[in-house]
Amino acid sequence: MQIATPYLMFLGDVPDRLAAKTAYGINDWRPEWCVGQLRMEGCAADLGIPDLTLEEAVAKGCKTMVVGVVNAGGVLPEHWVKEIVAALNAGLDVASGLHVRLGSIRTIAEAAERNGRALHDVRHTTETFPTGKGTKRPGRRLLTVGTDCSVGKKYTALALERGMRERGFDADFRATGQTGVFISGRGVAIDAVVADFISGAVEWVAPAAEPNHWDLIEGQGSLFHPSFAGVSLGLLHGAQADAFVVCHEPTRSRMRGVEAGLPSIQEVIDLTVRCGALTNPKIRPVGIAVNTQALSEAEARTVLREAETAHGLPATDPVRFGVDGIVDRIAAEFPA
Repeated sequence: MQIATPYLMFLGDVPDRLAAKTAYGINDWRPEWCVGQLRMEGCAADLGIPDLTLEEAVAKGCKTMVVGVVNAGGVLPEHWVKEIVAALNAGLDVASGLHVRLGSIRTIAEAAERNGRALHDVRHTTETFPTGKGTKRPGRRLLTVGTDCSVGKKYTALALERGMRERGFDADFRATGQTGVFISGRGVAIDAVVADFISGAVEWVAPAAEPNHWDLIEGQGSLFHPSFAGVSLGLLHGAQADAFVVCHEPTRSRMRGVEAGLPSIQEVIDLTVRCGALTNPKIRPVGIAVNTQALSEAEARTVLREAETAHGLPATDPVRFGVDGIVDRIAAEFPA
């Protein structure tokens, strides 16, 4: 799948920043591709890049409008269809990470054919995956896991890729969600894979490698989330992780989108070790990544100190304070 850049980021009328996390992720890690944003009335998200009309976006060289939103069930709201059709009529391709296929909506499919434009459904792959085998394979793998969904697992894996490469590690980010695929250009949206093949798809994403090569695998959901635990478990088994980093958002009391309470960091560590041992008995935690965006710097540093003391692991906000401490721990635990 080759998606033409640069992008116009479509945010629709989403109610908050988290609902546009795909757009934020692409803009944060590939800002050179994001020329502007298109927002509908009532949109509560703002990437901080220029608001453009379709005509302005085309004039500035945009090639693809990216539907940069997520929602429960991955549905495409009916009132967004006319905006997508208008983009196709203006000469743009359209790419989406939602579950619904763009081409399954008649008016969108007709507009794409009429204008000779491409539709990209990033969440859907043409790859055929085997069932996972759990057979030991060479190379080293780190998985980011979470106390909840949308807590920074992707950002942590990307920050670790950057930090480890700067320190001389042979390390690659491995995408398992639609935003990660947009950013890396390779991967598979694990939550769109038939359940029997999830672990096999992760074995494909992070295959056998050189002994000292690290695959930094983007986590999804949470083992404790009533909606997404199945995806998280299949991902854990397929990753055959040597190491994991727990990602956490400290201001939440309940898991996103449900009434279930948030598990503790220690509960996540314990369950990850217990379940991950099925395919790698030596799995171990190497750090804690805390999303401190809602905290002052003083509050953030206090939370991180407390986490380090409680769990005996380096704790950081990868975006705010970097990942040097976690990279130090990886180097110590896994000498070349």
